[in-house]
Amino acid sequence: MQKTQSLADYATKRFRLAGKAYLDLGDPFFAPIDTLRREVEINGRHFVSFANYDYLGLASHPMIKAAAAAALDTLGIGALGSRLVGGERSTHRHLEAGLAKFLGVEAALTLVSGYLTNVTTISHILGSHDVLFIDELSHNSIVSGAKATTAETIIFRHNDLDHLDFLLRERRGNYRNALIVAEGLYSMDGDIADLVSLVEIKERRRAWLLIDEAHSIGVLGSKGRGLWEHSSVDPQQIDLIIGTLSKTLASCGGFVAGKESVISWLRYTLPGFVYSVGLSPVITAAAETALQLMQQETWRIERLRQNAELFVDLAHDAGLDTGPAIGRGVVPILFSDSLETLAASSHLMDNGYYVPPIIQIGVPKDQPRLRFFLSALHTEAEIKGVTDLLANRETQCEAPARSLSAAG
Repeated sequence: MQKTQSLADYATKRFRLAGKAYLDLGDPFFAPIDTLRREVEINGRHFVSFANYDYLGLASHPMIKAAAAAALDTLGIGALGSRLVGGERSTHRHLEAGLAKFLGVEAALTLVSGYLTNVTTISHILGSHDVLFIDELSHNSIVSGAKATTAETIIFRHNDLDHLDFLLRERRGNYRNALIVAEGLYSMDGDIADLVSLVEIKERRRAWLLIDEAHSIGVLGSKGRGLWEHSSVDPQQIDLIIGTLSKTLASCGGFVAGKESVISWLRYTLPGFVYSVGLSPVITAAAETALQLMQQETWRIERLRQNAELFVDLAHDAGLDTGPAIGRGVVPILFSDSLETLAASSHLMDNGYYVPPIIQIGVPKDQPRLRFFLSALHTEAEIKGVTDLLANRETQCEAPARSLSAAG
């Protein structure tokens, strides 16, 4: 009989397999960035983060903070229950109506977690006689949704729509319903799907289409409405749009949007909504104010585009590998191995730039990277400074990594 191991022993073994040895060189994760910023600036240097997805620079906007404070004073902190059985705040529907109007669809429903939104929606709308087609580089929330559904999951090669069409042609007839899931802006590579072709394929193959716009709201399109605006596609042709409130909208939570009949059904049946608490009034107020600001201060969207394109141009001039990134909100710099990636991250931190490494988890082991989130508030000097440091890192850094947590 196999010996039973304790949970602690099992966790230690799994942690080691996940790459714990890299942490022996210094832990670059879970850095207290407020403390880091304070200590760097006390020493007379400038602290710059490229690790936070505050795409339009709204996270500390005074109007958002004022709206959140006002909601705290008038409505309190918590939603205090499931909206279905505990009642909701009027601000919930107001935010959802604003999101739907902005996205050009009929209705929207907010949830307390963007990750949960993908998991619960995908697993809920498909059954055992259905099929799910997902990109091989799908976000983990999509993968988890696929694992949670009783439908069969079929994976197509990244952004290879010929492969998707082939799989649909060969397999679609075996199932009742089919759902295709793609992302507006892929969060590790900064590239996009061909939405025009996706819509054509889904209509021809009688499938539904879900687009996860988590990283593309506020980033793609002249008004920041996402991949559909960037691609000049009618949003009504997309069956479901998934999004988050934690990126451009500077708060926390997620949403699902689409036709009124679909959202009404989900409002009464979606497990991650029905059996979970509603958004905090503070979060709702912050997200709604951010949504209004991004439509009023459209210069932020253009500034983000300029900054991301400048970053890519300077990176290429320096001989850095940005992979397939199109030059919008997310741009990776790829390295040959994990140790080189750790060293580059440490070198940047030593010079006041916070860009944690992406190794082992989230990307293929042979494609470690530094992932840069560009913001409308980054300056040309900051972008040039960080690319210069990366270009010259081989002559300027020797140690493989240092502990960032020690700085806190």
